[in-house]
Amino acid sequence: MYDKSVELDGFDRKILAALAQDGRITITDLARQVGLSKTPCQVRLKRLIDTGVILGFRAITDAAKLGLDHVAFAEVKLSDTREKALEEFNAGVRRIPEVEECHMIASSFDYLLKVRTADIRRYRIVLGEKISSLPHVASTSTFVAMETVKER
Repeated sequence: MYDKSVELDGFDRKILAALAQDGRITITDLARQVGLSKTPCQVRLKRLIDTGVILGFRAITDAAKLGLDHVAFAEVKLSDTREKALEEFNAGVRRIPEVEECHMIASSFDYLLKVRTADIRRYRIVLGEKISSLPHVASTSTFVAMETVKER
């Protein structure tokens, strides 16, 4: 486990901002962009990774080109919200590849899921066979995104 309150200075923040824009930037270009020489930049980058500030690197894909441009948000209400029930739900939802995000919410429902599928038919199957079958799910409600205006 790592300390959640890692001290970041201006150089660290510049490194993070540059990597957020281009995760494939070379260390030489990164160092130049943030105003450091190569070795100190590498040391800082390694520290950001080792302390868990940087969790990983991944490719950002075009969902439409992959045929996955149907986005729905599912509200999920649980029948039991004791810690063991939450852990069981969390473990189950992590195994559903179509669920891109899952957030516990302080509201009249318990979780908000972002689900990406090829179309509404596939979403219906994911909802009915996977999400509704998760431990302790009492009810769901779906909101279909008509257009994505901003997405990270």
